[in-house]
Amino acid sequence: MAEQQFESCIEACNDCADACDYCAASCLKEPDPKAMAHCIALDIDCAQMCRMAASYMARGSEFVDLLCHACAEVCDACAEECAKHPMTHCQECAQACRNCADECRRMASGAQAQGMGQTAGTVAH
Repeated sequence: MAEQQFESCIEACNDCADACDYCAASCLKEPDPKAMAHCIALDIDCAQMCRMAASYMARGSEFVDLLCHACAEVCDACAEECAKHPMTHCQECAQACRNCADECRRMASGAQAQGMGQTAGTVAH
């Protein structure tokens, strides 16, 4: 089953998505949520990307490497933004994003090595 092969990455993606959702909701409750607009937007983007990547892995899609590479990029951007803010929810989100980016890069490398995602390799970045 594909899900077992990707289990740790799916878990990291789901954990990251949950952390991003919580961070976005918490940022909206900050005294000046307008100042947190970029953080909130990245949290939302990251949560959606993580859930999509987890879904592709669960199905064993041929595009796993492409989605995992993209997910790692979005997670990196979200981690960088969240790390700028001292709030606990932002710091915890940044760490979840870093963990997910690492897992996604590992998974994408493994998927390519196993011959998955050949179609994705032909897509221009």
